Amino acid sequence: MLSGKRFKISRETIAIETQADGRRVAIHVPQGEIVKVISGPRPDDKRMVDILWDGRTLVIFADDIQLRGEEVKAAEKP
Repeated sequence: MLSGKRFKISRETIAIETQADGRRVAIHVPQGEIVKVISGPRPDDKRMVDILWDGRTLVIFADDIQLRGEEVKAAEKP
């Protein structure tokens, strides 16, 4: 389970943000950024997780977190 874990992104990764009007926009999460998985993988879609980055809630592929992220332990500070 990825929920609650934080990851440092090793390569720029694309995530999706849903705007207030319902539009979905691709967002680039830069290399070196810390993201926190807030839920997921989703029961209806095991491929996606919700993350918190830079005060924004985004959706990203679980595989991208696992392949491009290095878990940051609780004792480490971003």
